[in-house]
Amino acid sequence: MGTDRVRFRRSPVGPLARAAMSLFSAPRIDMREDYHKFRRFQRALAALSTQGYRPLDREIMAEDGSHPIPVRIFEPANRRRDDILLFFHGGGWVIGDIESYTPACITMADLTGAVVASVDYRLAPEHPFPAGLEDCYRVAHLLLDDPGLAEIADADRIVLIGDSAGANLAAVVSLLLRDRGQRGAGRQILLYPVTHWDHDPQTSPFASVREHGTDYRLTNTEVQEYLELYTHDRVDPKDPMVAPLMATDLTRQPSTLVVTAELDLLRDEGEAYGRALEDAGNTVRIQRVSSALHGFITLPRFARPVRDGYRAINDFLDTVPISSVPISSVPISSVPINSGPADGTDPAPASPEPADPGPQSQQPE
Repeated sequence: MGTDRVRFRRSPVGPLARAAMSLFSAPRIDMREDYHKFRRFQRALAALSTQGYRPLDREIMAEDGSHPIPVRIFEPANRRRDDILLFFHGGGWVIGDIESYTPACITMADLTGAVVASVDYRLAPEHPFPAGLEDCYRVAHLLLDDPGLAEIADADRIVLIGDSAGANLAAVVSLLLRDRGQRGAGRQILLYPVTHWDHDPQTSPFASVREHGTDYRLTNTEVQEYLELYTHDRVDPKDPMVAPLMATDLTRQPSTLVVTAELDLLRDEGEAYGRALEDAGNTVRIQRVSSALHGFITLPRFARPVRDGYRAINDFLDTVPISSVPISSVPISSVPINSGPADGTDPAPASPEPADPGPQSQQPE
């Protein structure tokens, strides 16, 4: 057990380059009021780049039979590995879906040579916590328990992967599988994950929140708005089911790749989560992509951050051993998802110290 970190040199990003990259920032909108408009915009944009693509859609019923959970399957142009990447999309638990993430998932399948299964979980604010988490857990649990549903023989070939809020869901699903006594995934890939609850530059323990919270792709205000829409006064934002870095027990987790973006306000909390997993005895690799913004996985496949990110993903899939996570003896009924009112209790954080200076060596050419 231990950390296998591919380190980076800090890339020189001068004022001119920073000004240029700020042009690619998302428009400043009030997500609490305009999320539905942004959803329509995302879907329309994705449709332009996927004309002629024929998706393969499946459904998994919720445990109580109340609704179907759509899952879209993406076959790579050239399949090179037997893994299935079970993908939870980003979007702050509020925006994003299998339509808007179809271009990114096509790229993911082609650049990894693996089948990608994208989960269309329910979104806040119409379906606040824990709805989306329950959907992701349901799909992961069923496939890990019966991999034949995914037409594979070995559950070890199922890899949990998510970006941003989706990476948060992947991390929490892994914790929940352990706590409910279910089989967990052997590997997980967390792309610039949300792991902490505080993104106020005045109070956050992370330098990246202050350094990159106003200029680029994602802002402090937007993250806080997403969290408010997701939790909706139903759970304390410090709950480990929302902020996994606050978990007091991170043992028995999958072998993990944490990929962060250098110019992302979530950079340090993602790397801190990787270190906390490693401190708990798990196998971890942390990769910081230089000069990258939040959300880079959705860029065209020829973009340098995308190439660098997938180089790290493929190396992880090729070389990092699958974790053998023992099944817990904790009964399912004793570990509910907390969907009641917040009780104000502050769980003790698991190593939330700032991650900077973090990985500092140059991305391999």
